[in-house]
Amino acid sequence: MTDRQAGNLNNIYLLKQFSIQPNTLAMAHWLVKSEPSTYSFEQLIKDKQTIWDGVRNYAARIHLKAMKKGDEVFFYHSNEGMEIVGIAKVSKEFFQDPTTNDEAWVAVELKPLKKLMNPVSLEKIKKDKRLADMALVRLGRLSVQPVTDKEWGMVMGMAGEK
Repeated sequence: MTDRQAGNLNNIYLLKQFSIQPNTLAMAHWLVKSEPSTYSFEQLIKDKQTIWDGVRNYAARIHLKAMKKGDEVFFYHSNEGMEIVGIAKVSKEFFQDPTTNDEAWVAVELKPLKKLMNPVSLEKIKKDKRLADMALVRLGRLSVQPVTDKEWGMVMGMAGEK
Protein backbone atom coordinates (compact mmCIF):
# COMPACT_ATOMS: atom_id res chain seq x y z
CA MET A 1 0.00 0.00 0.00
CA THR A 2 1.37 3.40 -0.94
CA ASP A 3 1.44 6.38 1.44
CA ARG A 4 -1.30 8.01 -0.63
CA GLN A 5 -3.55 4.93 -0.35
CA ALA A 6 -2.91 4.72 3.39
CA GLY A 7 -3.71 8.42 3.71
CA ASN A 8 -6.97 7.98 1.81
CA LEU A 9 -8.00 5.09 4.08
CA ASN A 10 -7.15 7.17 7.13
CA ASN A 11 -9.22 10.07 5.74
CA ILE A 12 -12.25 7.82 5.25
CA TYR A 13 -11.84 6.48 8.78
CA LEU A 14 -11.62 9.99 10.26
CA LEU A 15 -14.63 11.25 8.33
CA LYS A 16 -16.73 8.29 9.55
CA GLN A 17 -15.39 8.51 13.11
CA PHE A 18 -16.34 12.15 13.49
CA SER A 19 -19.57 11.85 11.44
CA ILE A 20 -18.56 14.63 9.07
CA GLN A 21 -18.85 14.95 5.35
CA PRO A 22 -16.06 16.13 3.03
CA ASN A 23 -16.39 19.81 2.07
CA THR A 24 -18.90 20.42 4.88
CA LEU A 25 -16.63 20.07 7.88
CA ALA A 26 -17.94 22.44 10.52
CA MET A 27 -15.95 21.65 13.65
CA ALA A 28 -14.92 24.60 15.74
CA HIS A 29 -12.12 23.10 17.85
CA TRP A 30 -8.77 21.67 16.82
CA LEU A 31 -5.40 20.58 18.15
CA VAL A 32 -2.03 21.21 16.52
CA LYS A 33 1.27 19.74 17.60
CA SER A 34 4.77 21.11 17.61
CA GLU A 35 7.97 20.15 19.34
CA PRO A 36 8.82 23.08 21.62
CA SER A 37 12.43 23.05 20.43
CA THR A 38 11.13 23.57 16.87
CA TYR A 39 8.29 26.02 17.53
CA SER A 40 6.86 26.54 21.00
CA PHE A 41 3.71 28.26 22.19
CA GLU A 42 5.95 30.85 23.83
CA GLN A 43 7.41 31.60 20.40
CA LEU A 44 3.92 31.97 18.95
CA ILE A 45 3.16 34.51 21.68
CA LYS A 46 6.34 36.44 20.80
CA ASP A 47 5.62 36.26 17.06
CA LYS A 48 1.96 37.27 17.57
CA GLN A 49 0.99 35.02 14.63
CA THR A 50 2.41 32.26 12.49
CA ILE A 51 1.75 30.34 9.32
CA TRP A 52 1.09 26.70 10.21
CA ASP A 53 2.90 25.16 7.25
CA GLY A 54 4.96 22.12 6.35
CA VAL A 55 2.17 19.62 7.11
CA ARG A 56 2.50 16.61 4.80
CA ASN A 57 -0.16 14.21 6.00
CA TYR A 58 -3.37 13.68 4.03
CA ALA A 59 -5.66 13.48 7.08
CA ALA A 60 -4.05 16.56 8.64
CA ARG A 61 -4.57 18.40 5.34
CA ILE A 62 -8.31 17.68 5.49
CA HIS A 63 -8.38 19.25 8.95
CA LEU A 64 -6.39 22.31 7.85
CA LYS A 65 -8.85 22.84 5.00
CA ALA A 66 -11.78 22.55 7.42
CA MET A 67 -10.47 25.19 9.82
CA LYS A 68 -12.47 28.42 9.78
CA LYS A 69 -11.42 31.88 10.85
CA GLY A 70 -12.11 32.20 14.57
CA ASP A 71 -11.89 28.48 15.36
CA GLU A 72 -10.00 27.75 18.57
CA VAL A 73 -7.00 25.44 18.52
CA PHE A 74 -5.25 23.63 21.37
CA PHE A 75 -1.46 23.99 21.06
CA TYR A 76 0.24 20.73 22.08
CA HIS A 77 3.94 20.39 22.81
CA SER A 78 4.97 17.02 21.40
CA ASN A 79 7.96 14.83 22.29
CA GLU A 80 9.20 17.31 24.93
CA GLY A 81 6.64 17.99 27.63
CA MET A 82 3.83 16.20 25.83
CA GLU A 83 1.08 18.50 27.04
CA ILE A 84 -1.52 20.98 25.85
CA VAL A 85 -0.04 24.34 26.84
CA GLY A 86 -2.14 27.00 25.14
CA ILE A 87 -4.94 28.05 22.86
CA ALA A 88 -4.53 29.67 19.46
CA LYS A 89 -7.13 31.02 17.08
CA VAL A 90 -7.36 30.54 13.32
CA SER A 91 -6.78 34.02 11.87
CA LYS A 92 -6.67 33.04 8.19
CA GLU A 93 -8.28 30.06 6.52
CA PHE A 94 -6.32 27.68 4.33
CA PHE A 95 -4.10 28.83 1.48
CA GLN A 96 -1.31 27.20 -0.47
CA ASP A 97 1.57 26.18 1.76
CA PRO A 98 4.41 28.61 1.00
CA THR A 99 7.03 25.93 1.72
CA THR A 100 6.15 23.95 -1.44
CA ASN A 101 5.16 24.49 -5.06
CA ASP A 102 2.73 21.57 -4.83
CA GLU A 103 -0.73 23.18 -4.75
CA ALA A 104 -2.16 20.17 -2.91
CA TRP A 105 -0.59 21.20 0.40
CA VAL A 106 -2.10 23.96 2.48
CA ALA A 107 -1.40 26.09 5.53
CA VAL A 108 -3.43 28.26 7.90
CA GLU A 109 -2.50 31.27 9.95
CA LEU A 110 -2.73 31.08 13.75
CA LYS A 111 -2.63 33.73 16.45
CA PRO A 112 -2.11 33.02 20.15
CA LEU A 113 -5.20 33.39 22.31
CA LYS A 114 -4.01 32.39 25.77
CA LYS A 115 -1.59 30.24 27.70
CA LEU A 116 -3.37 27.61 29.81
CA MET A 117 -3.26 28.22 33.56
CA ASN A 118 -2.37 24.55 34.04
CA PRO A 119 -0.99 22.61 31.06
CA VAL A 120 -2.76 19.28 30.51
CA SER A 121 -0.42 16.35 29.97
CA LEU A 122 -1.02 13.45 27.61
CA GLU A 123 -0.67 11.17 30.62
CA LYS A 124 -3.54 12.96 32.39
CA ILE A 125 -5.69 12.82 29.25
CA LYS A 126 -5.04 9.09 28.80
CA LYS A 127 -5.98 8.40 32.43
CA ASP A 128 -9.43 9.95 31.93
CA LYS A 129 -11.56 7.20 30.37
CA ARG A 130 -14.02 9.81 29.07
CA LEU A 131 -11.27 11.00 26.68
CA ALA A 132 -10.42 7.52 25.36
CA ASP A 133 -11.84 8.40 21.92
CA MET A 134 -9.97 11.71 21.63
CA ALA A 135 -7.84 11.81 18.48
CA LEU A 136 -4.80 12.73 20.60
CA VAL A 137 -5.13 9.37 22.37
CA ARG A 138 -6.11 7.22 19.36
CA LEU A 139 -4.15 8.88 16.54
CA GLY A 140 -1.08 10.03 18.40
CA ARG A 141 1.02 10.85 15.34
CA LEU A 142 -1.53 13.06 13.58
CA SER A 143 -0.24 16.64 13.74
CA VAL A 144 -3.56 18.43 13.14
CA GLN A 145 -6.63 16.94 14.78
CA PRO A 146 -10.29 17.69 15.41
CA VAL A 147 -11.44 18.08 19.01
CA THR A 148 -15.10 17.59 19.88
CA ASP A 149 -16.96 20.14 21.99
CA LYS A 150 -17.16 17.58 24.82
CA GLU A 151 -13.41 16.91 24.70
CA TRP A 152 -12.67 20.64 24.54
CA GLY A 153 -14.75 21.28 27.64
CA MET A 154 -13.17 18.43 29.56
CA VAL A 155 -9.60 19.51 28.73
CA MET A 156 -10.44 23.10 29.62
CA GLY A 157 -11.75 21.88 32.97
CA MET A 158 -8.56 19.89 33.57
CA ALA A 159 -6.59 23.07 32.83
CA GLY A 160 -8.62 25.06 35.36
CA GLU A 161 -10.14 27.19 32.59
CA LYS A 162 -13.76 28.05 31.88
